[in-house]
Amino acid sequence: MQKSQPWTWLVAAGLAGTLSFSVQAEHDDHAGHGNEIEEIVVTGSRLQRAHLVSSSPVTEVDADELLFQGTVRVEDMVRTLPQVFSGQNTSQSNGATGTANLNLRDLGTLRTLVLVNGRRLPIGSPRQGGGADVNQIPGTLVESVQVLTGGASAVYGSDAVAGVVDFRMKDDFEGLRIDYQFSQYGHDNDSSRWRRIVRDAGYPVAEGSARDGDTSYVSLILGGNFDNGRGNATAYATYRDIQPVWQRDRDYSSCALSDDTTFCYGSSTIPQGRFTDFGLFGDRSFDYIVQGDAFARRQGETFNYGPLNYYQRPDEQYAIGTFAHYELDGGAEVFTELMFMDDRTLSQIAPSGAFFVTNTLSCGNPFLSAQQFEAVCGSFGLTGEDMQTVYIGRRNVEGGNRQHDLRHKTFRGVFGVRGDVSEHWRYDAFLQRAEVRMESTYLNDLGTTRIRRALDAVRHPDTGAVVCRSVVDGSDPGCVPWNIFQTGGVTQDALDYIVLPLSARGTTDQFVASAHVTGDLGEYGIRLPMAEEGVALAFGVEFREEHLDFNPDENFRAGEGAGQGGATNPVSGGYEVFEVFLEANVPLVEGRPLAEELRLDLGYRYSDYDYGISTDTFGVRAGWAVNPVIKFRASVQRALRAANVRELFQPQGFSLFDMTADPCGGPVENGLTAAGRTFEQCARSGVTAAQFGNISHSPAAQYNFLQGGNPDLEPEAADTWSVGAVFSPGFLPGLDITVDYFHVEIEQGIGNLTPEFILNECLDGNLALCEQVRRGLPGDLWIGSDLDASGHIVALADNLAIEEVAGVDVIVEYGFEAGALGSVGVVNILSWIDRWDQRELAGAPTES
Repeated sequence: MQKSQPWTWLVAAGLAGTLSFSVQAEHDDHAGHGNEIEEIVVTGSRLQRAHLVSSSPVTEVDADELLFQGTVRVEDMVRTLPQVFSGQNTSQSNGATGTANLNLRDLGTLRTLVLVNGRRLPIGSPRQGGGADVNQIPGTLVESVQVLTGGASAVYGSDAVAGVVDFRMKDDFEGLRIDYQFSQYGHDNDSSRWRRIVRDAGYPVAEGSARDGDTSYVSLILGGNFDNGRGNATAYATYRDIQPVWQRDRDYSSCALSDDTTFCYGSSTIPQGRFTDFGLFGDRSFDYIVQGDAFARRQGETFNYGPLNYYQRPDEQYAIGTFAHYELDGGAEVFTELMFMDDRTLSQIAPSGAFFVTNTLSCGNPFLSAQQFEAVCGSFGLTGEDMQTVYIGRRNVEGGNRQHDLRHKTFRGVFGVRGDVSEHWRYDAFLQRAEVRMESTYLNDLGTTRIRRALDAVRHPDTGAVVCRSVVDGSDPGCVPWNIFQTGGVTQDALDYIVLPLSARGTTDQFVASAHVTGDLGEYGIRLPMAEEGVALAFGVEFREEHLDFNPDENFRAGEGAGQGGATNPVSGGYEVFEVFLEANVPLVEGRPLAEELRLDLGYRYSDYDYGISTDTFGVRAGWAVNPVIKFRASVQRALRAANVRELFQPQGFSLFDMTADPCGGPVENGLTAAGRTFEQCARSGVTAAQFGNISHSPAAQYNFLQGGNPDLEPEAADTWSVGAVFSPGFLPGLDITVDYFHVEIEQGIGNLTPEFILNECLDGNLALCEQVRRGLPGDLWIGSDLDASGHIVALADNLAIEEVAGVDVIVEYGFEAGALGSVGVVNILSWIDRWDQRELAGAPTES
C-alpha cells in the first residue's frame, strides 16, 4: 500500500515571493541569511534552539502552499499529505457526525492530536466523543501546518500516539484582507465498467457529465499593531457554503457496490412490500410482494438505496474570532485566542421503512384481499380471529428520504502569559476553555411502535370503518391505518402518523490549565565535554478536565426509529487528569570530524486520572549530523493512551455492521453452506437442525450488533520507533532527500472486536466468543431491533490484542531561484505501508 502526493509550482516573485515546502529544521536555508541566528520552534518539543537537527520527521506546509492548493476545507489542506487519512468529513452521509477529523497513519482520530498554536482543540462532537473538529480553524489565517508522525505523547499527552497536527496561526497580521473562492466538482460518467454493473442490476445509469458540489468561501481578516508595536490584534470572519453532490450523479455510485465491486447490492425492504416467514414453515414457507391487491411470489426484487445518498453533504458555516498579544512592562507578554464557529450540515440517505420490525399479522386485517388472506392464513387453516407469523418489510418511498440536520456551535478561548524568568529561563502559562454545543434532528424516519399499530387494522365495531386496533381499545386514539396491502393504498394521514421526528442535544466541555518553564543549563557550565551548547530543559504541569453530555430524546432512547438500527443511548461522563512533564535536549558532540552535531531529545510525562488510572509515557530521540551533506535521526517512544469519555461510559445499544453474508445462512449442499460451514460449526453459534439451511441473508448486507462502553478499560500501550536520514548533496544546491522508516505497535488497543470476527471465531471453536452470538427466532442475525428478541452479536469496547503499522516515508524536495520569474520548487512525498497487521485477540490470525 502506498500514498504519494506531488507538489509543483511556478510563481512570479512579485506575486508570492519564494515558496518552500519544508521538512522543518533539517537543512539550512539555501538562500542564506548572513550570520543571523534564529530560534526554531518545532512541533514535537517545547524547547527552542538555533540550528536544531530535527530528530523526528516533521513536515510543514506554509501559507503560500495552502493558498495555491485552492482548498476551502481545512481537512483538505492536510489530507493531501500521504501520512494523513480521512476521518469524518463532508463526504460521509450515513453515520455522519457533522464534523471533520484528521487521522494520522490511519491509526484512528482518537490517536491523532490536533493543536492550534501548540494547544489542543476540544472533543469535536458529543455524538462522536473523539477527534477534534478542524472545521473551527480559519483556513486563511493559517500561517503553516506542521505534521509530526513520530508520536509525541511524552510532550503533548497520551492521545498523540500516532502524532500531532499543529496549525500555526498568523499572529502579526497588519492590514485588511478579503478572500473569495469558488469551486465545483466535475465528472464525465464515462466508465464502461461501472455503467455495465449498474445496468446489469436493472438500475438507472448516471448519464452525461456532472458539474456539481458548488462551494463558496468568503473570509475577512483585519489586523494591526498598536502601542508602538508592543501588541497586535487580528480579527477574522469567514462564511462557507457547500452544495450537495448526489451519489446518483456518479457512474461508480449509482448503486451500492459489493465488497469486490463486481455487482450491485440492494435492500429487500422494497416499495412493493415484502411479506415472508423467512423459512420458518419449511416446505410451506412463503415470500410475497404486493401487486395490485394480491400477493405475488418475490423474484429477488430489491431496492437500490445507493443513489439517494449524498456524496457530499450541504454545509453552511459562520466563524469569527481574534488572536492578540501585548508586551507588558517588564517583558511579560499576555496573549489571547478567541474562536467561535456555527456550522450546520444536512446528511441524507434512502427512505426509511418497516424493516421487519413486526413478525405478526392479524388474519382479520380488513385490508387483506381474499387472495392475500388465503395465501398467508387460509392455506394454514387459520381464521380471521387468528394471528399469523409474517415478517413485513416495506420501504417508505412516499415519505421521502431520511435526513439528519446537524448543527455544532463551538467556542474556544485561551488566555495566557509568557516571558523571561531570567536571562536564560522562560515561562509560558495559559488557561483554556472550550465548549461544543450540538443540536440534531432526524427527519422522515418511522416509529417502530407506530408501524406495528398502524399495521394492526380492524373494523370499528360501531361505524364499520377501518381503524387501528389501538383506536378501538383507546391505547392510541391518534393512530391511522397504514395500507401497504394494495398498490397506491398509502394515505397522507397514515404517513403523518407513522413518521417520527427524532432529536438530540449534547455538549462537550474542556478546561486546561498549563504552565511550563524552559531554560539553558549551558549558561551554568552544564554541558558535555565534546559539546559547545549546554543541556536545555523544559518542565511543567498541566491540569485538564473533559466532560461530555449527549442527550437523545425519548424516542431515540427507546429505539423507536425504524431506520436507526436500535436505541440511541444517552452518554454523560467526564474525567480530570493531572500531568507532570519533562523534556531535555542534550548536545553530545558538536563541531567534530564525522560529528558536526550529535544530540539527544528526552521526554517523560506522568498522568494521573481521577478514575484510578495513572500512566507513564517517555520518548527518546537522537539526531546526528555527520556533515552538511548527510544527517541521521532515530526515535523511540512508549505511550499509554487512556480511554476517552465515550469509550468508558457509552451505554449499550444496537447498531448495524456490514457483512457480505451470514456464513451459516442460505441453502446447504453436501452438508455445507455457501461459506463452507458445517452444521456442527453453526450449532456453536446457536443454529438448530431445523434452521440449518433455512437462515436468510440480509439483502442489504447489514446485521445487528450490540455496542457500548466499558468503565473497566485499561490504557492501551503503544511502542513507536523510527530511523531515518536526510541527504543534502553539495553538488546540487536546493535538493533535499529524506527517508524515514517507522514502526508503530499498539498492545491492548482500546476498541471493539468486529462482529464478523466474533462470529467466525465462534464457528472455528472459540466457545468463549460464542456467548456473544445471539441468534433470533429464525436463526438470523438481522431481523428486527428488539434487544431481547432480535438476532445480534455483542461487541462492546474492550482491550484487544495488537495493531501494527510499519513503512517508509520519502520526501524529495528541490528548489532554485529563477531570476525575475521568482522561484521554482518541486516536492514529492511518498508514504509506503510495508506492514499493516491487526490481531484482534492474542494468538488470532493476522489481518493485513
